[in-house]
Amino acid sequence: MDVNTLKDLLQKIKDGTIKIDEAIQKLKLLPFEDIGFASIDHHRHLRRGFPEVIYARGKKAEEIIAIIEKMADKEDNILVTRLTDNKATSIKKYFPLSNYYPRSGILTIEVKPMEKRGKGTILVISAGTSDIPVAEEAAITATFMGNDVKTLFDVGVAGLHRLLQKKDTIISASVIVVVAGMEGALPSIVGGLVDKPVIAVPTSTGYGASFGGLSALLGMLNSCAAGVTVVNIDNGFGAGYAASLINRL
Repeated sequence: MDVNTLKDLLQKIKDGTIKIDEAIQKLKLLPFEDIGFASIDHHRHLRRGFPEVIYARGKKAEEIIAIIEKMADKEDNILVTRLTDNKATSIKKYFPLSNYYPRSGILTIEVKPMEKRGKGTILVISAGTSDIPVAEEAAITATFMGNDVKTLFDVGVAGLHRLLQKKDTIISASVIVVVAGMEGALPSIVGGLVDKPVIAVPTSTGYGASFGGLSALLGMLNSCAAGVTVVNIDNGFGAGYAASLINRL
């Protein structure tokens, strides 16, 4: 239940178009609904401005479907992350209008029209093509949360002219998400070009000495460009979510 739905319910009580007992039934499952294997936080949209997000890893397809059904009953838009192709195929049989993005493992279902809440443009940049799955996770998350999103892919430091050629696009963004593996240098460069928030996302892309993304993470944490903040390794979702919250201000 979001703020607008709650306002509508309260107005109907005031106007007498809905009985109090009926309204209580609608509110009874706030703040959460226990369905045995999961406790669904129906109150999250009211608190945070976006419904609970379903993390698919470790869940069976039938469990994800059950959670989606309960959330859809409350008119929550659905965002599922870290989904495999096999689970996505099972889910799409139940929800044929869902959209699945196999590269990033995200599935979305728009139960009701998405409200545009972003006040500017979020730009998602990836250093290399190997970083695109994480970058796409960030971009889809930010888009689904009601933002205008642009992307620049494969513009890493190995060919810096590719990035500088897009300087106007970079400068015009309100919030920038920069996704990079290897040594994780790209966020520092972008941070030195703009006066906007830069969210750095280290990826596990790289050879043995990258330690599964730890080198990129430490490099980003040690950025010499002020204003660069860092999320966890491969956490495109977290970056897209944070960028969305910033873009609402």
